[in-house]
Amino acid sequence: MSASEPVPLGRKRALPACPNPLFLKWLTELRDEAREKGLKLEYTYQKAIRSLNKYPLPLRDAREAKILQNFGDGICKILDSKLRRHYGEHGEDTAVGVEADDKGPVPGREDQKRGRGVAKKRKKPYAPQKGSGGYAVLLALYTHSQTAGGKGFMCKTELQARAQHLCQKSFAAPELGAKYTAWSAVATLIKRNLLQKTHSPARYSLTEEGASLARRLHATQPADKDGDDAPAAGDEEDGERPRYEAGRRGRLLAGTFDIVLCVDVIETTGAGRPCKEELIRELRRSRVNFDVRKLSVGDFLWVAREKVTPASGPPRELVLDYIVERKRMDDLCGSIIDGRFREQKFRLKKCGLRRPIYLVEGDGGPAAAAHLSLPGGTLRQAVVGTQVADDLFVKRVRDLRGSAAYLAVMTERLTKLYQNRTLTCRSRESGGDAATPFCSLVSFSEFNGGAVKNKSQTVREVFARQLMQVGGLSAEKASALLERYATPRSLLAAYAKCTSDAGKEKLLSSVPFGRLSRKLGPTVSRTLSQLYSTQGALS
Repeated sequence: MSASEPVPLGRKRALPACPNPLFLKWLTELRDEAREKGLKLEYTYQKAIRSLNKYPLPLRDAREAKILQNFGDGICKILDSKLRRHYGEHGEDTAVGVEADDKGPVPGREDQKRGRGVAKKRKKPYAPQKGSGGYAVLLALYTHSQTAGGKGFMCKTELQARAQHLCQKSFAAPELGAKYTAWSAVATLIKRNLLQKTHSPARYSLTEEGASLARRLHATQPADKDGDDAPAAGDEEDGERPRYEAGRRGRLLAGTFDIVLCVDVIETTGAGRPCKEELIRELRRSRVNFDVRKLSVGDFLWVAREKVTPASGPPRELVLDYIVERKRMDDLCGSIIDGRFREQKFRLKKCGLRRPIYLVEGDGGPAAAAHLSLPGGTLRQAVVGTQVADDLFVKRVRDLRGSAAYLAVMTERLTKLYQNRTLTCRSRESGGDAATPFCSLVSFSEFNGGAVKNKSQTVREVFARQLMQVGGLSAEKASALLERYATPRSLLAAYAKCTSDAGKEKLLSSVPFGRLSRKLGPTVSRTLSQLYSTQGALS
């Protein structure tokens, strides 16, 4: 070696890989999450990662990790929970240590000592099966990233909608008798470093490895557009007219879409599942074109779904102006007691759809009321108030079969109503076309994303929910107040301008509400005055 050549420094060979990659991956995720939130737990997880990297043998479970420094009961409990979930998704024979293949168990201690006595199987490159959840998610993210204006990531609702047409199973609800949906494949993609999950609400994006795999999968697809950009006006496919006119949003032309009933996943899973499965059977018996998915508001709604071939990309979906909230008598009773009743009606009226429907199942008679915690008269009064005071259309049916029959009839009528219409896609904030408002519709992804209950709320939305807790203040009355006082600050400023307590009590009494422009009245006005202008605790 000449004097001018640099002297090699450092180790002569690379450090061995950590024999516990799953534990290392989970700890790294916990550390990064704590770092994003500014928590001191970041340093605790970092110390545990250092200890794990120094340990040369595979760990069979989280209990064995207690022998390592900086592994307390809290960390071990978290790792044990993640390990149980991992086994639930991939089977208990799945390897945890690095020395095993994808399906085999971790070798025993004697095999580890012998070293060369253990035959190492060569791993095949991972590739999800065509039509699986992992396949659909990778392709959906890849095609989205290749479009102009693509963000490079997608949220869960948008990703499920774009991937569904590529998948043979539902992303929203498990098949009858099954436990997991196609969405469970996302955990496998994250584990294999093909997909990364960041932020809250979660954002999903491809890693470099994931983008490379998705590119290979996309190359095997027939040459066609990915469905994210609309064809220009005048272009034709196989001699047919274009599905969309020019423009990013464009218009869905007559005859190029189907009317589909969307059923909220909660209506098919969870408590009372046998009855919910009966609803699905009744819809199938009536030959209703329906789809099960997660709805952010309501239990049922209808979309105009574009007719596409599997190779044409995800179909566009526009939400019709009809949405249904279904209430059994026991559910109605429970929602009144815990306060959900008012909030649900308010969210239904403010979701942006012009035809909200309250579907009440059961008659609330003496036989039914005997098993409920509220008297039948109270429940009947609540139903009447929903139609009269809240101006919501109420449909009464006897039982679950009646609900299924009503949904089937509505689907048939909406199909006839829209079959010769050309539908225009508008933004959720715009008012749409005044001439034909029922043909100016919002896309499903925009509607469902904008109606998420637990998203970050504005001051106006929080104020609305606060007002709804006041006795005698219906959703319609709260809306009228919000039109005049959008925030608590504006209401408090109005009270401050009043020169007397009597003026404060009468401030809101003349506020009009509803189609008949009735007055809010002195009782509600006095209650709100006491709530927002009284100094100290209320007596």
